[in-house]
Amino acid sequence: MASLATHFTASLFLCPLGFRRLLCSFSLYLRDPSLYRSRTWYFSEPKWKNLDIYTLVIFLPIASLFNVFIFLATSGNPAYRFSFLQQSFVIIFFWVVLILIILKEKYDLFSLPENLVFIFAAIAFLIEFYMSGRGFFGLGGWVYGILGGLAFFCATCCVYLSIKPSAFFAEFLLSSGLFLKGTWVLQVGLSLYTDVFGLKGCSKISELTLTKGETDVKCELDEHMFRGIALLNLVFVGHVIMVVVISFTLFGVLNRCANVRRGEGSGLSLGEIGSESMLMHPLPDLEME
Repeated sequence: MASLATHFTASLFLCPLGFRRLLCSFSLYLRDPSLYRSRTWYFSEPKWKNLDIYTLVIFLPIASLFNVFIFLATSGNPAYRFSFLQQSFVIIFFWVVLILIILKEKYDLFSLPENLVFIFAAIAFLIEFYMSGRGFFGLGGWVYGILGGLAFFCATCCVYLSIKPSAFFAEFLLSSGLFLKGTWVLQVGLSLYTDVFGLKGCSKISELTLTKGETDVKCELDEHMFRGIALLNLVFVGHVIMVVVISFTLFGVLNRCANVRRGEGSGLSLGEIGSESMLMHPLPDLEME
């Protein structure tokens, strides 16, 4: 929550993560819908295709330490300072979830069931929901509240998948929710921390205002704040529509490719089609009078 850079970095991880889950879950479902089971992580072969999870394992502790450093170096509003410590705790919890996923996949750790890992992920999302937007009020609190609502949405999907891993629709909602979190966290950074994409009549959150203990967007009039909230609600709806359109387009493309492959694999030559038609429609016997 410190700057545009932190929001951009979070978006850089969340958007590919959500899109990859959509891609892998769609592909797995289209192979055989009756055998579909959701997974906490979709590992691929060769191993270099799993570079994203190992990148997260490396960078999440660094991000957590960075938040601790900001907590120690920042002065001013105590609620804002402690929000960095809380965010550090949230990041470490997600890091532990990733470690469990890797150990389960690689070493079959204590035969850890998949649904238990989903429960751990749900707890991590609930902690994020509880701590999202701490120290922010007014317009900033509203925007971060939407981000917290997305975390709660993902937690609900994880709980449902832990109970019914064959629920493809819940997997679709979880993946789309992660994708939407990635686009929205970038929107939050652009709207609250820049002048170019800032809201009319409202000032951005800057390092100068943070050192003074001011942790929210300052609007000249209440009318400007309410207009900003209405505008950001409309922008959020636009983000939702964009993610849904991308998801359905991706599913349609993958479904078409799967149908083409099935057609090529089961296609018959003209000679085979002709022979089969002859066998299916024999000539009638002539009766002698």
